[in-house]
Amino acid sequence: MSKTHNFFAGPAILPQDVLIEASSSALRYQDGLSLMEMSHRSQPIAEVFEEAENLVVELLNVPSDYKVLFLTGGASSQFYMAPMNLLNANETAGYVDTGTWSTKAIKEAKIFGNVEVIASSKDKNFSYLPKGFAEPEGLKYLHLTSNNTITGTQIQEFGTYKSRLVCDMSSDIFSRPFDISKFDLVYAGAQKNLGPSGVTLAIVKKDIVGKVEREIPTMLNYQTHIDKNSMFNTPPTFPVYVCLLTLRWIKKLGGIEAMVKRNAEKSNLLYGEIDRNPLFYGTVEKEDRSKMNVCFLLNDDKLNDAFLDAAKKANIVGIKGHRSVGGFRASTYNAMDIESVQALVDVMQNFEKVHG
Repeated sequence: MSKTHNFFAGPAILPQDVLIEASSSALRYQDGLSLMEMSHRSQPIAEVFEEAENLVVELLNVPSDYKVLFLTGGASSQFYMAPMNLLNANETAGYVDTGTWSTKAIKEAKIFGNVEVIASSKDKNFSYLPKGFAEPEGLKYLHLTSNNTITGTQIQEFGTYKSRLVCDMSSDIFSRPFDISKFDLVYAGAQKNLGPSGVTLAIVKKDIVGKVEREIPTMLNYQTHIDKNSMFNTPPTFPVYVCLLTLRWIKKLGGIEAMVKRNAEKSNLLYGEIDRNPLFYGTVEKEDRSKMNVCFLLNDDKLNDAFLDAAKKANIVGIKGHRSVGGFRASTYNAMDIESVQALVDVMQNFEKVHG
């Protein structure tokens, strides 16, 4: 059977070794039971959560004054959970608006306090990242989105800010190193580089919780999950287990630094072809291009369907752009091999021979 090249933006590709081991554990893990059948209070599941937490700490160099949480609800739940836990009604949070997901986060935060959008790239359809913006005094926190899956922009370096930082890293966490001590809260939906949908990772600095005046529902209070080690209620045990397998895979390949090299090779190959091939062009300012989500267009959009058909014949799936922007999007997360990127480049080159 020919290999399928999975460029979907999320839920996205997982390492083949992870899928094989996860499928075995889905049938039988210990004592004749599927892992999915085991109580979340059992020792084997407790060990899964403990190892997964420890690997997050190890791979990201998380200091001891932070807590790693495995939650549910996706990053979308963090859009409201973060301000609910951190922002009093009379306080102001700053947000940088760089696309759909930050726009949604802004909407949710306004329910709980004052929101100031201190910079935005909406004027050019979020095709670049704002830089050099003024940071107002007295912000409770500043919210960033590190990578934008829909438009294909990515913060290349986290600068120095005077506010406490909250960051949505759903689509590029574990793809590169970053200094977690710069952030009070980092959150990420798992379904890009970490695991299957159903898990939300949050890394919380412990001293930020318990400071708001409002009463917070038990399940939406970070302190609840800190106190109970992500086990207050029945958590998504199997998805967390798959996250554990993925974290082991990252460590086995050489950790985050190995992912940096791996992802740079893939993105350089694909962007190089986009810039070389006269039929295509990139949609993002070069300095802001994402290494996770490569967005591009055909100069002649009448050829879109023909290109998608050519990709399909090469067993390439998931490259159709988001409905809000059109064109094409190739998501090249950690688990994707460079051979799959080369397969897409080959299709682009053959397409040029036919239509150029």
